[in-house]
Amino acid sequence: MDTPEWLSRTQLLLGTDNLSRLQQANVLVAGLGGVGAYAAEHLVRSGIGQLTIVDGDTVHATNRNRQLPALVSTIGKLKTDVMRERLLDINPELKITVYAEYIKDERVIEILEQGYDYVVDAIDTLSPKVYLIMHTLRMGIPLVSSMGAGGKTDPTQVQLVDISQTHHCKLAYYIRKKLHKMGIWDGFKAVYSPEEVSRHTITLMEGEMNKKSTVGTISYMPAVFGCMCAAGVIKQLTTEKAVEA
Repeated sequence: MDTPEWLSRTQLLLGTDNLSRLQQANVLVAGLGGVGAYAAEHLVRSGIGQLTIVDGDTVHATNRNRQLPALVSTIGKLKTDVMRERLLDINPELKITVYAEYIKDERVIEILEQGYDYVVDAIDTLSPKVYLIMHTLRMGIPLVSSMGAGGKTDPTQVQLVDISQTHHCKLAYYIRKKLHKMGIWDGFKAVYSPEEVSRHTITLMEGEMNKKSTVGTISYMPAVFGCMCAAGVIKQLTTEKAVEA
């Protein structure tokens, strides 16, 4: 497979065999908010050849402080539409599948049955998130799941660890608690930060779909989480030693 010019520097870093692995890989990214959109973009820029993106939300004005698809010109548009256009503008050869929907229950299983080399969970609501994690593990698909980036400002505390090693993260706590009832204690990577979240950064919400509260956010933290998710996928998919320049 000939290497396109735009991937020449990635090839120089990772080597031809590893780049080929990325070009042949098929990854699912569920959730295109502050974390998922950055994860999807960095996967595509790294050479992932086939990508499925899932999100039922549209761009809101409040997304502009942190979310990649959110611009004045994209307010009201489906995040999947904005990201599809953007990702194909990075790599026109990308094989992309789009599900403009909130996935839950049996729909999660239907999508996972399409077959993936890796799943990125960037869903921000608890029940669909746990359901996706459970069935991804049941099907034996490698998974990286993003925990909560809201209310945090220190990127140096962000870590990529097994879910069993997470601590001082409220979302990770609730996920572990639900998974323990299913007999799941470990077995997938989580991006999280143990940084303490101040109560004054949280406010109750009314009229928001799937949300009872909202947490203050800063532009770079969800992006860091998304980068860490992408890095976890790329690290596992590339097994050959990087070529030294």
